[in-house]
Amino acid sequence: MLTRRHLLTGAALLAFSGWASLNPVFAQSADPGAGAFIQKLGTEAINSFANKGQPKPAALAKFKQLLNEGFDVPYIGRWVLGRYWNQASPQQQQEYQHLFEQLIVKTYADRFVEYSGETFKITGTRLEGESDTMVTTQIIRPAGPPVAVDWRVRKRDAGYKIIDVVVEGVSMGVTQRQEFASVIQSNGGKIDGLIQALRQKTAQQPG
Repeated sequence: MLTRRHLLTGAALLAFSGWASLNPVFAQSADPGAGAFIQKLGTEAINSFANKGQPKPAALAKFKQLLNEGFDVPYIGRWVLGRYWNQASPQQQQEYQHLFEQLIVKTYADRFVEYSGETFKITGTRLEGESDTMVTTQIIRPAGPPVAVDWRVRKRDAGYKIIDVVVEGVSMGVTQRQEFASVIQSNGGKIDGLIQALRQKTAQQPG
């Protein structure tokens, strides 16, 4: 269930820990608070991960904290599951959400903690849909061309949350939704097949 796009998203996430000097260009029609939110999240990340001497469990715990502060993980999990969410029992929904978060951590945490020189540059913002703001960025890599990564941000009562990441024009949410649907369909349309696959994927994930 991991693709090259997921690996690029890992690069985007870890680039927070190599936050570059930012000069965001805010479109007048977009919410400037969304760009400021992304900038603040990156500043917190570099402050947290600058200390390479911290124990790995502490770094992973901080990663989870930043993940849940910055991303609307429950919303993303429900959206990725699509129509199958309403077909799942409350118990299945609960386990799925737990495993979904673990999958994100297992996929990206090591790369995030082991930052290797990527930097992150905000290039602007624009309206997306009726209420979201897309914060456009570039991931500058030590070797290779920059990667375009856009962060879809939604205003919440308590602030802002990232609800999708678009890498080189491809939505990670849409990609994951298609992959999960394929797993469910290959298991007779039953969500238990996906849950079992997620259990296997996250079996080595501590906590």
